[in-house]
Amino acid sequence: MKNSIAFYKTIAWAGFLVGLLDISGAFINFTISYHRNPVRVLYFIASGVWGKSAFSENPLMAFYGLVLHFIIAYLFTVFFFLIYPRVPILSRNRIVTGIGYGLFIWLVMNLIVVPLSNTQKFGFDLVSSLIDAGILMLAIGIPLSFIATAYYTGKSD
Repeated sequence: MKNSIAFYKTIAWAGFLVGLLDISGAFINFTISYHRNPVRVLYFIASGVWGKSAFSENPLMAFYGLVLHFIIAYLFTVFFFLIYPRVPILSRNRIVTGIGYGLFIWLVMNLIVVPLSNTQKFGFDLVSSLIDAGILMLAIGIPLSFIATAYYTGKSD
């Protein structure tokens, strides 16, 4: 790692950026797909810990959902920044790396995190899955790939 203060600053703003992009994409997708209040996305996230009681429309549950969302976004951000300098192939093509990392996030969330959580389980829907994976690629994977490349090549100073 270069300078640890610069590292933590980069992680802080990168995690916030990708978390904001991802939740914005989820809100837009939910609103267009279901014509319902996008705050329900936050209740769904909170239900990973609190189960069905998260849908009580208690504003605190929406807040918990937002906090959990950003914790997850920061965890994926930190993980990417830690593996980036150790896996040389990640620096070859920022777009391909971002798409791959977005797909990796989708797989981890849908095959490990969501199944182990208290959220309501839904059947597999190809179109929904492609949209969700696309949001993760565009909102998290590609931005992190560009930010990490800039950071590790010294072009972020």
